[in-house]
Amino acid sequence: MVLRKAGTAAAAAGVVAFGFLGLVTMGTYAASGTPQQSANRSALSPGTVPAAYQDTFQKWGSLCPEISPPMLAAQLYQESGFDPRAQSPVGAQGMAQFMPGTWPVYATDGDGDGKKDVWNPYDAIATAAVYDCALAKDVSGVPGDPQANLLAAYNAGPYAVTKNGGIPPYKETQGYVRNIQAMARSFTAPTAPVEVSAQSAGAIYFAQTKLGTPYLWGGEGLSSQNGQFDCSGLTKAAFATVGIELPRVANDQWYAGPHPSRDQLRPGDLVFFATDLSDPRSIHHVGIYVGGGYMINAPHTGAVIRYDKIDTREYIGATRVTSDGAQALPTRDNNGNGAVQPPSRPGTTAPTTPAATGRPAAAAPPAPTAVGRP
Repeated sequence: MVLRKAGTAAAAAGVVAFGFLGLVTMGTYAASGTPQQSANRSALSPGTVPAAYQDTFQKWGSLCPEISPPMLAAQLYQESGFDPRAQSPVGAQGMAQFMPGTWPVYATDGDGDGKKDVWNPYDAIATAAVYDCALAKDVSGVPGDPQANLLAAYNAGPYAVTKNGGIPPYKETQGYVRNIQAMARSFTAPTAPVEVSAQSAGAIYFAQTKLGTPYLWGGEGLSSQNGQFDCSGLTKAAFATVGIELPRVANDQWYAGPHPSRDQLRPGDLVFFATDLSDPRSIHHVGIYVGGGYMINAPHTGAVIRYDKIDTREYIGATRVTSDGAQALPTRDNNGNGAVQPPSRPGTTAPTTPAATGRPAAAAPPAPTAVGRP
Protein backbone atom coordinates (compact mmCIF):
# COMPACT_ATOMS: atom_id res chain seq x y z
CA MET A 1 0.00 0.00 0.00
CA VAL A 2 3.04 2.26 -0.25
CA LEU A 3 3.96 4.17 -3.37
CA ARG A 4 7.62 3.34 -3.69
CA LYS A 5 8.57 5.82 -6.42
CA ALA A 6 6.37 8.88 -6.03
CA GLY A 7 6.52 11.48 -8.75
CA THR A 8 7.01 15.17 -8.16
CA ALA A 9 3.84 16.78 -6.89
CA ALA A 10 4.67 20.43 -7.41
CA ALA A 11 3.51 20.62 -11.02
CA ALA A 12 0.05 19.48 -9.94
CA ALA A 13 -0.65 22.49 -7.76
CA GLY A 14 -2.72 24.15 -10.45
CA VAL A 15 -5.17 21.27 -10.44
CA VAL A 16 -6.84 22.67 -7.34
CA ALA A 17 -8.08 25.66 -9.29
CA PHE A 18 -11.79 26.43 -9.11
CA GLY A 19 -12.59 25.03 -12.55
CA PHE A 20 -11.20 21.59 -11.87
CA LEU A 21 -14.32 19.88 -10.59
CA GLY A 22 -16.32 21.22 -13.49
CA LEU A 23 -13.72 19.81 -15.84
CA VAL A 24 -13.95 16.46 -14.09
CA THR A 25 -17.72 16.41 -14.37
CA MET A 26 -17.64 17.34 -18.04
CA GLY A 27 -15.00 14.72 -18.72
CA THR A 28 -17.00 12.15 -16.83
CA TYR A 29 -20.17 12.60 -18.80
CA ALA A 30 -18.84 13.70 -22.16
CA ALA A 31 -16.12 11.12 -22.67
CA SER A 32 -16.89 8.66 -25.41
CA GLY A 33 -17.89 5.23 -24.19
CA THR A 34 -20.46 2.50 -24.55
CA PRO A 35 -21.45 -0.37 -22.29
CA GLN A 36 -19.15 -3.34 -22.69
CA GLN A 37 -20.16 -6.59 -24.32
CA SER A 38 -20.93 -9.72 -22.34
CA ALA A 39 -17.91 -11.46 -20.85
CA ASN A 40 -18.91 -14.71 -22.57
CA ARG A 41 -16.36 -15.82 -25.18
CA SER A 42 -14.15 -12.81 -24.51
CA ALA A 43 -10.43 -12.56 -23.96
CA LEU A 44 -8.87 -11.75 -20.60
CA SER A 45 -7.98 -8.17 -19.88
CA PRO A 46 -4.18 -7.79 -19.50
CA GLY A 47 -2.98 -7.75 -15.91
CA THR A 48 -6.10 -9.23 -14.37
CA VAL A 49 -4.67 -12.69 -13.74
CA PRO A 50 -1.07 -13.57 -12.91
CA ALA A 51 0.85 -13.91 -16.17
CA ALA A 52 1.87 -17.47 -15.25
CA TYR A 53 -1.80 -18.49 -15.46
CA GLN A 54 -2.93 -16.31 -18.38
CA ASP A 55 -2.63 -18.96 -21.10
CA THR A 56 -4.15 -21.62 -18.88
CA PHE A 57 -7.24 -19.54 -18.16
CA GLN A 58 -7.53 -18.58 -21.82
CA LYS A 59 -7.31 -22.20 -22.97
CA TRP A 60 -9.51 -23.94 -20.43
CA GLY A 61 -11.97 -21.04 -20.26
CA SER A 62 -12.87 -21.94 -23.85
CA LEU A 63 -13.62 -25.60 -23.06
CA CYS A 64 -17.38 -25.28 -23.71
CA PRO A 65 -19.65 -22.51 -25.01
CA GLU A 66 -21.23 -21.80 -21.63
CA ILE A 67 -18.02 -20.59 -19.99
CA SER A 68 -15.37 -18.04 -20.90
CA PRO A 69 -11.86 -17.16 -19.72
CA PRO A 70 -13.10 -14.06 -17.83
CA MET A 71 -15.91 -16.02 -16.17
CA LEU A 72 -13.55 -18.80 -15.11
CA ALA A 73 -11.04 -16.26 -13.76
CA ALA A 74 -13.77 -14.42 -11.85
CA GLN A 75 -14.96 -17.71 -10.38
CA LEU A 76 -11.54 -18.72 -9.09
CA TYR A 77 -10.77 -15.24 -7.80
CA GLN A 78 -14.06 -15.36 -5.90
CA GLU A 79 -13.16 -18.78 -4.52
CA SER A 80 -9.55 -18.20 -3.44
CA GLY A 81 -8.10 -14.93 -4.71
CA PHE A 82 -5.87 -17.07 -7.01
CA ASP A 83 -4.19 -18.64 -3.99
CA PRO A 84 -3.06 -22.19 -4.88
CA ARG A 85 -2.61 -22.95 -1.17
CA ALA A 86 -6.08 -21.85 -0.06
CA GLN A 87 -7.90 -24.15 2.35
CA SER A 88 -11.31 -23.35 3.77
CA PRO A 89 -12.45 -24.17 7.32
CA VAL A 90 -14.66 -26.94 5.90
CA GLY A 91 -11.82 -28.56 3.97
CA ALA A 92 -12.12 -27.18 0.43
CA GLN A 93 -8.69 -27.12 -1.15
CA GLY A 94 -6.61 -25.22 -3.67
CA MET A 95 -7.23 -22.38 -6.05
CA ALA A 96 -10.59 -23.81 -7.17
CA GLN A 97 -11.66 -24.89 -3.64
CA PHE A 98 -12.62 -28.48 -4.42
CA MET A 99 -13.69 -30.78 -1.61
CA PRO A 100 -11.55 -33.94 -1.30
CA GLY A 101 -14.49 -36.16 -2.27
CA THR A 102 -15.26 -34.15 -5.39
CA TRP A 103 -11.75 -33.67 -6.78
CA PRO A 104 -11.14 -37.26 -7.98
CA VAL A 105 -14.36 -37.26 -10.04
CA TYR A 106 -13.33 -34.26 -12.17
CA ALA A 107 -9.55 -34.04 -11.64
CA THR A 108 -7.75 -33.00 -14.82
CA ASP A 109 -4.07 -32.70 -15.66
CA GLY A 110 -3.87 -29.07 -16.70
CA ASP A 111 -0.15 -28.79 -17.41
CA GLY A 112 0.72 -32.17 -18.88
CA ASP A 113 2.98 -33.32 -16.04
CA GLY A 114 1.12 -36.61 -15.66
CA LYS A 115 -0.37 -35.67 -12.29
CA LYS A 116 -3.74 -34.38 -11.10
CA ASP A 117 -2.94 -32.36 -8.02
CA VAL A 118 -5.54 -30.20 -6.26
CA TRP A 119 -2.71 -27.91 -5.07
CA ASN A 120 -1.36 -27.41 -8.60
CA PRO A 121 -2.90 -24.18 -9.93
CA TYR A 122 -2.86 -25.41 -13.55
CA ASP A 123 -4.70 -28.59 -12.61
CA ALA A 124 -7.14 -26.58 -10.48
CA ILE A 125 -7.96 -24.20 -13.33
CA ALA A 126 -8.47 -27.05 -15.79
CA THR A 127 -10.58 -29.07 -13.36
CA ALA A 128 -12.79 -26.08 -12.55
CA ALA A 129 -13.48 -25.69 -16.28
CA VAL A 130 -14.25 -29.41 -16.67
CA TYR A 131 -16.60 -29.28 -13.69
CA ASP A 132 -18.34 -26.15 -15.02
CA CYS A 133 -18.89 -27.75 -18.41
CA ALA A 134 -20.25 -30.92 -16.80
CA LEU A 135 -22.74 -28.79 -14.86
CA ALA A 136 -23.65 -26.92 -18.05
CA LYS A 137 -24.50 -30.27 -19.64
CA ASP A 138 -26.57 -31.27 -16.61
CA VAL A 139 -28.77 -28.17 -16.90
CA SER A 140 -28.67 -27.79 -20.69
CA GLY A 141 -32.43 -28.34 -20.96
CA VAL A 142 -33.30 -25.55 -18.53
CA PRO A 143 -34.54 -22.30 -20.15
CA GLY A 144 -32.71 -19.03 -19.65
CA ASP A 145 -29.09 -17.90 -19.78
CA PRO A 146 -26.96 -21.08 -20.03
CA GLN A 147 -24.04 -19.49 -18.21
CA ALA A 148 -26.24 -18.22 -15.38
CA ASN A 149 -27.80 -21.65 -15.05
CA LEU A 150 -24.45 -23.43 -14.79
CA LEU A 151 -23.28 -20.93 -12.17
CA ALA A 152 -26.48 -21.52 -10.23
CA ALA A 153 -25.86 -25.27 -10.49
CA TYR A 154 -22.31 -24.75 -9.23
CA ASN A 155 -23.66 -22.98 -6.16
CA ALA A 156 -26.88 -24.87 -5.44
CA GLY A 157 -26.56 -28.11 -7.41
CA PRO A 158 -28.08 -29.13 -10.77
CA TYR A 159 -31.24 -30.53 -9.22
CA ALA A 160 -32.18 -27.15 -7.71
CA VAL A 161 -31.79 -25.46 -11.10
CA THR A 162 -33.78 -28.13 -12.92
CA LYS A 163 -36.52 -28.18 -10.28
CA ASN A 164 -36.92 -24.40 -10.39
CA GLY A 165 -36.62 -24.07 -14.16
CA GLY A 166 -33.66 -21.74 -13.80
CA ILE A 167 -31.84 -19.90 -11.02
CA PRO A 168 -33.43 -21.06 -7.75
CA PRO A 169 -34.87 -18.51 -5.29
CA TYR A 170 -31.98 -18.72 -2.85
CA LYS A 171 -30.33 -15.41 -2.01
CA GLU A 172 -26.91 -17.08 -1.86
CA THR A 173 -27.31 -18.54 -5.35
CA GLN A 174 -28.79 -15.43 -6.89
CA GLY A 175 -25.99 -13.37 -5.37
CA TYR A 176 -23.36 -15.83 -6.59
CA VAL A 177 -24.58 -15.72 -10.18
CA ARG A 178 -24.85 -11.94 -10.14
CA ASN A 179 -21.41 -11.49 -8.59
CA ILE A 180 -19.52 -13.85 -10.90
CA GLN A 181 -21.06 -12.34 -14.03
CA ALA A 182 -20.42 -8.81 -12.76
CA MET A 183 -16.84 -9.60 -11.80
CA ALA A 184 -16.23 -11.28 -15.15
CA ARG A 185 -16.59 -7.85 -16.75
CA SER A 186 -13.52 -6.71 -14.82
CA PHE A 187 -11.56 -9.62 -16.27
CA THR A 188 -12.76 -8.98 -19.84
CA ALA A 189 -10.48 -7.20 -22.29
CA PRO A 190 -12.29 -4.05 -23.48
CA THR A 191 -13.18 -4.00 -27.16
CA ALA A 192 -14.52 -0.42 -27.05
CA PRO A 193 -14.06 2.61 -24.80
CA VAL A 194 -15.03 1.70 -21.23
CA GLU A 195 -18.31 3.20 -20.10
CA VAL A 196 -17.79 6.34 -18.05
CA SER A 197 -18.59 6.66 -14.34
CA ALA A 198 -21.23 9.01 -12.98
CA GLN A 199 -19.79 8.92 -9.44
CA SER A 200 -16.19 9.91 -10.12
CA ALA A 201 -16.55 13.65 -9.52
CA GLY A 202 -17.89 13.07 -6.01
CA ALA A 203 -15.06 10.69 -5.15
CA ILE A 204 -12.47 13.23 -6.33
CA TYR A 205 -14.17 16.03 -4.39
CA PHE A 206 -13.87 14.03 -1.16
CA ALA A 207 -10.20 13.23 -1.81
CA GLN A 208 -9.47 16.91 -2.50
CA THR A 209 -10.84 17.84 0.91
CA LYS A 210 -8.19 15.58 2.45
CA LEU A 211 -5.18 17.14 0.72
CA GLY A 212 -2.44 17.79 3.26
CA THR A 213 -3.64 15.13 5.70
CA PRO A 214 -0.75 13.03 7.05
CA TYR A 215 -0.48 9.43 5.87
CA LEU A 216 -1.20 6.65 8.37
CA TRP A 217 -0.58 2.97 7.64
CA GLY A 218 -3.94 1.22 8.09
CA GLY A 219 -5.71 4.56 8.25
CA GLU A 220 -9.40 4.70 7.30
CA GLY A 221 -10.10 8.26 8.38
CA LEU A 222 -11.58 7.25 11.73
CA SER A 223 -11.71 9.77 14.55
CA SER A 224 -9.50 7.42 16.58
CA GLN A 225 -6.95 7.78 13.74
CA ASN A 226 -7.19 11.58 13.68
CA GLY A 227 -8.90 11.38 10.29
CA GLN A 228 -5.78 9.98 8.61
CA PHE A 229 -5.61 7.50 5.74
CA ASP A 230 -3.39 5.09 3.89
CA CYS A 231 -3.73 4.71 0.12
CA SER A 232 -6.61 2.23 -0.08
CA GLY A 233 -8.27 3.69 2.99
CA LEU A 234 -8.53 7.01 1.13
CA THR A 235 -9.98 5.48 -2.04
CA LYS A 236 -12.42 3.36 -0.04
CA ALA A 237 -13.63 6.41 1.89
CA ALA A 238 -13.87 8.55 -1.25
CA PHE A 239 -16.12 6.10 -3.08
CA ALA A 240 -18.19 5.46 0.04
CA THR A 241 -19.33 9.09 -0.21
CA VAL A 242 -20.95 8.29 -3.57
CA GLY A 243 -22.57 5.06 -2.40
CA ILE A 244 -19.95 2.54 -3.58
CA GLU A 245 -18.44 0.21 -0.99
CA LEU A 246 -14.94 -0.78 -2.06
CA PRO A 247 -12.98 -3.57 -0.36
CA ARG A 248 -10.27 -2.51 2.06
CA VAL A 249 -7.08 -3.46 0.21
CA ALA A 250 -5.68 -2.19 -3.08
CA ASN A 251 -5.32 -5.69 -4.58
CA ASP A 252 -9.08 -6.26 -4.35
CA GLN A 253 -10.00 -2.71 -5.44
CA TRP A 254 -8.23 -3.54 -8.73
CA TYR A 255 -11.20 -5.76 -9.63
CA ALA A 256 -13.94 -3.24 -8.85
CA GLY A 257 -14.70 -2.57 -12.52
CA PRO A 258 -13.32 -2.71 -16.07
CA HIS A 259 -9.81 -1.57 -16.95
CA PRO A 260 -9.40 1.38 -19.33
CA SER A 261 -6.13 1.73 -21.22
CA ARG A 262 -3.73 4.53 -20.38
CA ASP A 263 -5.01 6.71 -23.22
CA GLN A 264 -8.61 6.16 -22.09
CA LEU A 265 -8.11 7.29 -18.48
CA ARG A 266 -10.74 9.65 -17.07
CA PRO A 267 -10.77 11.60 -13.80
CA GLY A 268 -12.05 9.33 -11.04
CA ASP A 269 -10.43 6.14 -12.32
CA LEU A 270 -8.41 4.26 -9.74
CA VAL A 271 -4.76 3.89 -10.74
CA PHE A 272 -2.61 1.06 -9.41
CA PHE A 273 1.05 0.29 -8.85
CA ALA A 274 2.74 -3.10 -8.46
CA THR A 275 6.19 -4.50 -7.84
CA ASP A 276 5.65 -7.13 -10.55
CA LEU A 277 3.71 -5.87 -13.57
CA SER A 278 2.96 -9.46 -14.61
CA ASP A 279 1.20 -10.29 -11.34
CA PRO A 280 -1.71 -8.25 -9.94
CA ARG A 281 -1.17 -9.95 -6.57
CA SER A 282 1.86 -7.65 -6.17
CA ILE A 283 -0.25 -4.46 -6.29
CA HIS A 284 0.81 -2.31 -3.35
CA HIS A 285 -0.57 1.18 -4.02
CA VAL A 286 -3.66 2.92 -5.40
CA GLY A 287 -4.63 6.52 -6.12
CA ILE A 288 -7.47 8.46 -7.77
CA TYR A 289 -6.72 9.83 -11.22
CA VAL A 290 -7.50 13.54 -11.63
CA GLY A 291 -6.35 14.13 -15.21
CA GLY A 292 -3.21 15.45 -16.85
CA GLY A 293 -1.15 12.45 -15.74
CA TYR A 294 -1.73 13.11 -12.02
CA MET A 295 -3.52 11.40 -9.15
CA ILE A 296 -4.53 12.23 -5.58
CA ASN A 297 -3.02 9.69 -3.23
CA ALA A 298 -1.83 8.92 0.27
CA PRO A 299 1.76 7.96 -0.66
CA HIS A 300 3.67 6.63 2.35
CA THR A 301 4.62 7.17 5.98
CA GLY A 302 6.00 10.65 6.52
CA ALA A 303 4.10 12.12 3.56
CA VAL A 304 0.71 13.79 3.25
CA ILE A 305 -2.19 13.25 0.87
CA ARG A 306 -1.10 15.04 -2.29
CA TYR A 307 -0.96 15.04 -6.09
CA ASP A 308 1.60 12.77 -7.75
CA LYS A 309 2.39 11.70 -11.29
CA ILE A 310 1.07 8.29 -12.28
CA ASP A 311 3.66 7.49 -14.93
CA THR A 312 6.19 5.50 -12.95
CA ARG A 313 7.76 2.14 -13.75
CA GLU A 314 5.39 0.46 -11.26
CA TYR A 315 2.17 1.64 -12.92
CA ILE A 316 0.20 -1.54 -13.73
CA GLY A 317 -3.10 -0.05 -14.91
CA ALA A 318 -6.42 1.47 -13.92
CA THR A 319 -9.94 0.50 -12.91
CA ARG A 320 -13.13 2.37 -13.67
CA VAL A 321 -15.16 1.61 -10.56
CA THR A 322 -18.72 0.40 -10.96
CA SER A 323 -21.31 -0.32 -8.29
CA ASP A 324 -21.88 -3.85 -9.58
CA GLY A 325 -18.16 -4.54 -9.81
CA ALA A 326 -17.47 -3.37 -6.26
CA GLN A 327 -20.43 -5.27 -4.86
CA ALA A 328 -19.28 -8.50 -6.52
CA LEU A 329 -15.87 -8.62 -4.84
CA PRO A 330 -15.11 -11.32 -2.28
CA THR A 331 -14.62 -10.60 1.39
CA ARG A 332 -11.51 -11.50 3.36
CA ASP A 333 -11.33 -12.96 6.83
CA ASN A 334 -10.27 -10.97 9.87
CA ASN A 335 -7.89 -13.44 11.48
CA GLY A 336 -4.79 -11.73 10.18
CA ASN A 337 -3.98 -13.77 7.07
CA GLY A 338 -6.36 -11.92 4.75
CA ALA A 339 -7.58 -15.09 3.04
CA VAL A 340 -10.55 -14.82 0.70
CA GLN A 341 -13.75 -16.23 2.16
CA PRO A 342 -15.33 -18.62 -0.38
CA PRO A 343 -18.91 -17.82 -1.44
CA SER A 344 -21.68 -19.23 0.74
CA ARG A 345 -24.03 -21.93 -0.49
CA PRO A 346 -27.76 -22.28 0.31
CA GLY A 347 -28.14 -23.39 3.93
CA THR A 348 -24.40 -23.77 4.55
CA THR A 349 -21.03 -22.14 4.08
CA ALA A 350 -19.59 -25.37 2.74
CA PRO A 351 -18.90 -25.68 -0.98
CA THR A 352 -21.51 -27.76 -2.77
CA THR A 353 -20.43 -31.18 -4.02
CA PRO A 354 -21.76 -32.14 -7.44
CA ALA A 355 -24.86 -34.27 -7.68
CA ALA A 356 -24.38 -37.91 -8.59
CA THR A 357 -25.74 -37.61 -12.08
CA GLY A 358 -23.78 -40.51 -13.55
CA ARG A 359 -22.68 -38.31 -16.44
CA PRO A 360 -19.02 -38.21 -17.37
CA ALA A 361 -16.98 -35.06 -16.99
CA ALA A 362 -16.61 -32.90 -20.07
CA ALA A 363 -13.94 -33.97 -22.51
CA ALA A 364 -10.64 -32.23 -21.87
CA PRO A 365 -8.64 -30.48 -24.58
CA PRO A 366 -5.01 -31.36 -25.20
CA ALA A 367 -2.72 -30.21 -22.40
CA PRO A 368 -1.01 -26.87 -23.07
CA THR A 369 2.60 -27.09 -24.12
CA ALA A 370 5.45 -25.31 -22.36
CA VAL A 371 3.23 -23.95 -19.63
CA GLY A 372 5.06 -21.46 -17.40
CA ARG A 373 5.30 -22.01 -13.66
CA PRO A 374 4.78 -19.31 -11.04
